[in-house]
Amino acid sequence: MTHPFEIELETTLPVSPDEVWQAIATGPGIDSWFMGRNEVKPREGGVASMDIAGHREQAVITAYEPGRRLATRTSPGEDGRFMAFEYLIEGRAHGSTVLRVVHSGLLGDDWQDEYDALRRGWPFHLHTLGEYLTRFPAMAGFPVFAMAPTPGRTAQDVGAALVRGLGLSAPVAVGARAHAEPSGLAPMDGEVVWADDERFAVRTSDGIYTFHFGSGALLVFHHLFGPDTQGAEAAWQEWLNGLMA
Repeated sequence: MTHPFEIELETTLPVSPDEVWQAIATGPGIDSWFMGRNEVKPREGGVASMDIAGHREQAVITAYEPGRRLATRTSPGEDGRFMAFEYLIEGRAHGSTVLRVVHSGLLGDDWQDEYDALRRGWPFHLHTLGEYLTRFPAMAGFPVFAMAPTPGRTAQDVGAALVRGLGLSAPVAVGARAHAEPSGLAPMDGEVVWADDERFAVRTSDGIYTFHFGSGALLVFHHLFGPDTQGAEAAWQEWLNGLMA
């Protein structure tokens, strides 16, 4: 049985509406703060695609008003489930922009867990968008994804291992310094800019590094803005495997 849902959030960003539009309505822009590798056909009726770990999700663009409004909707599944996204942009004084996001649709039988995950995730994603637009303006991020299964381990155990692996102390606080040395890459050394009971985000001079931990897997969703991207995904996969060994 499906269940309707709607999540609505609003954030103010200290950049122009055009800069926000580029971040939410183009493939390179979305790559720089959201998840996966993205492509956008820039027109109403076009397709927005996201690839994560070999899985592709597609949505049809139902509204395309540059600098003002973007809306997409996935095709319904066999049980009727679908996702719809709407982004509304409004310029404000002193060069700032208000972005309103509405995420709606139909969820399945385990809708409560799905809804809670979406509700918790959106404030983090909008925070990452703000980090991208203010710290790495006019740059295109290189997305990095890696995953290590954590069978038989609780989310608390996985989180504790991650805290140790990043040279942090529990409880992790925003402003703490994190450090990691994936093989073949320059060391990651930066400041924790987000910390909750599911994820940490670390900002460095060349990237935004996100670590998401749970009872089933440890994931990384990184956005790199420097030249050190060759082999980054394989290096972080090796780092995760070593951490969970």
